[in-house]
Amino acid sequence: MKEVNILVVDDQEEILNLLGKYLEREGYNVDKASDGEEGLISFKKKKYDLIILDVMMPKVDGIEVCKRLRNETNAPIIMLTAKDDEIDKVLGLRIGADDYITKPFSMNEFVARINAHLRRYFVLNSGMASKNEDLISFKDLEIDLKSYAVHRGAKEIQLTAKEFELLKFFANNPNQVFTKAQIFKNVWDDTYIEDDNTVMVYIRRLRKKIEENPEKPRFIQTVWGIGYKFVGE
Repeated sequence: MKEVNILVVDDQEEILNLLGKYLEREGYNVDKASDGEEGLISFKKKKYDLIILDVMMPKVDGIEVCKRLRNETNAPIIMLTAKDDEIDKVLGLRIGADDYITKPFSMNEFVARINAHLRRYFVLNSGMASKNEDLISFKDLEIDLKSYAVHRGAKEIQLTAKEFELLKFFANNPNQVFTKAQIFKNVWDDTYIEDDNTVMVYIRRLRKKIEENPEKPRFIQTVWGIGYKFVGE
């Protein structure tokens, strides 16, 4: 069985120890850091399969840590946020966090969501062979739904799990126009936050990776005044 390494960063010792205890019960190797600076140092020493970050921390806050880590890894990043703090949630999603868990939370829910993110991450990086029905092809873009692999021509494109889910949603619904609220609901499975630019940010990132010219996209096109559509012809 593959060893799974998880980094938990939180300045509250009680929460840090509690999360570590439950994750270790699941069989995961857990490293703990009590502030953002310490978390960044730990990250440089080991490859982690998932990172959990509290937002409010001394020295370097969770938002800044997430921003730096996303430039270095595609591993899932889960943010721990204060209750109903939409600003933290929006910022976290925009800079590449895969999910957020609002304090206080159920430990059963916490473990279930961690397990789900790890399953998706390992599939994304497994390189498993797939059957033809798991392949979606548009022009020179090939999307493998089973192995989570994406190629444009001969080039493999590295996507985060959330970027892949967004691409998968579009690819499964070609030529249909969706509003930002509809995209957010289907990809993030959450209530849409009004005036949130999360969808726009992720579409911009995805365009940079899959489009030959992101300024003149062939695949993900803007429908002015409404939203976006994926053009598959």
